[in-house]
Amino acid sequence: MNVKFVINDPTTGRSYQKEVEQSKIENLFGLKIGDEFDAGIIDLPGYRLKITGGSDKDGFPMKKGVEGTGRKRLLLSGGVGYRPKEEGVKKRKTVRGEVIADDIVQINCVVVKEGKQKLEEIFGKKEEEQAQTA
Repeated sequence: MNVKFVINDPTTGRSYQKEVEQSKIENLFGLKIGDEFDAGIIDLPGYRLKITGGSDKDGFPMKKGVEGTGRKRLLLSGGVGYRPKEEGVKKRKTVRGEVIADDIVQINCVVVKEGKQKLEEIFGKKEEEQAQTA
C-alpha cells in the first residue's frame, strides 16, 4: 500500500504530493504530530519536514492531543474533524490518534529546513511531463 505525503512549502505557499511505498517509511512509525524527520527517506535530500496531520485508510483525520494510534469518539466543538455550522454546537465525531501507524495513508507535512534543490524544481518536472502526455 502506498502512503501519500502532502508537503507544504511556507515560502511559496504551495503544496506538493508525493506517493511513497509503505515499506520505505517504516521508521516513521511511532512519530507524533509535531515531530520532525529527515525527508531523505522520501527522496527529498537535505529537507527536514514537520508532521502536521494526516488521515487513515477510512478517511478519519489524525488529531493532536489524542493519545495512541487508535480511533476515538470525541465530543468536538470545532477544529480538526468537525466544522460546526453554528457557534456553540457540539457533536460526537470519530478521530484518529496523533501517532503514525501502518494504517495511515496520508501524512501532511510542512518544510522546516530546505535542501539544495527547490521543491518547484523537483515536482515541477513531473507536472510538466504529465501535462505533455495528457
